[in-house]
Amino acid sequence: MKIIVLMKQVANKDAVLRVSGDEKWIDESNVSQQTNESDGYALEEALRMKEAKGEGEVIACTLGAQSAKTVLKDALARGADRAIHVVVDEPNKLSPLQIAKPLADAVKEENADLVFAGLQSDDASYGQTGVVLAELLGIPHATIVIEVDRGSLTNSSLRVKRELESGWYQWFKYQLPALLTIQSGISQIRYASLKGIMAAKKKEIKDVTPSIESFAGAQEIQKVYLPLKTKQTQMLGGGDAKAGATELVEKLKTEVRVL
Repeated sequence: MKIIVLMKQVANKDAVLRVSGDEKWIDESNVSQQTNESDGYALEEALRMKEAKGEGEVIACTLGAQSAKTVLKDALARGADRAIHVVVDEPNKLSPLQIAKPLADAVKEENADLVFAGLQSDDASYGQTGVVLAELLGIPHATIVIEVDRGSLTNSSLRVKRELESGWYQWFKYQLPALLTIQSGISQIRYASLKGIMAAKKKEIKDVTPSIESFAGAQEIQKVYLPLKTKQTQMLGGGDAKAGATELVEKLKTEVRVL
């Protein structure tokens, strides 16, 4: 059983974010970084899957600058067996497709039984990279996975529970290999032990440099800015409560369209 886990480095949730001078992204010079939340849950689910099976290999994989290696080192300390780093200096300039292409090239030869990814990243929040990667690898995928039936795992299939709209959910059996995007909160994430941290120093991190062809037609961010706070006050009815109520109902119907 071989499981690949996609992980991403993002700005710490408690960090004070400022737009960079060129207005193309945030200023990351003094911002602490962390592992993307749902990716942490994806790693935990992969480790539990390996433990339930009693054998196998968990491979952490990330795309990003050299600083992103801290995400991989943390994954290795928590129990991943080895890691793959697709080295890209400015990943924020890439679309989900342009991220998925070099990831697919990096993991295709692994022939993994399962690929786990977080549901979406905490910064861009596209929620598309895992789905696009599954298409490039030619394998089925399940999104918004909230439970994995580890007891159902065989050499050819796995049963998972997906979250749907309005509180509904769906159990479905997927043929392996398959890709799952994991929802946050699916389990309790473990901490890296001292033993794990020491063991991580001896584990392999393979660097992969993608070819320039992987980024053909790259998207371009025009501007990043903070939302502008605006407010407009209208007086309805000219002091007449009944007339004001009539005007309010009309605006709710024609302008807001909630009635």
